[in-house]
Amino acid sequence: MSNDAALDELRRQRMSQLQGGQQQQQQRQQMEEMTNSMLGQILDQSARARLNNVALVNPQKAKQTEAMLMQMARSGKIQSKLNESSLGDILNQIASTQKKTTVKFERRRVMDSDDSESD
Repeated sequence: MSNDAALDELRRQRMSQLQGGQQQQQQRQQMEEMTNSMLGQILDQSARARLNNVALVNPQKAKQTEAMLMQMARSGKIQSKLNESSLGDILNQIASTQKKTTVKFERRRVMDSDDSESD
C-alpha cells in the first residue's frame, strides 16, 4: 500500500469517526429535547425553576430527579402538573434514599519533648 493510499484510508476512517460522533451528539440532543418537552408538560414554572436550581448545585441529583419524574409520568402516577412543593417532596424522597457520607477527622497526637509537663 502506497503512502497516498494509506493516507486516503486514514482520512476515510477519520471521517467515519467524525460522522459517528455527530450522530451520537444529535441523538443526545434529541433525547435532551424530548426530556425537556416532557418535563415542561409535567412541571409548572416554579417547579421547573427549582429543578434548574438543583441542576446548578447538584447535576447528578437533578438527573436522578428527571429520570424519576419521567418514569412516574410514563407509568401514569402523575395526573396533573406538579408544583414546587410537590417537586420538593420528590427531592426529599430522593435525598432520603441516598446514602449519607460522613467524614471523621482524628488528629494524631505526637509526643514531643516540648509537651512534657516536667518544667
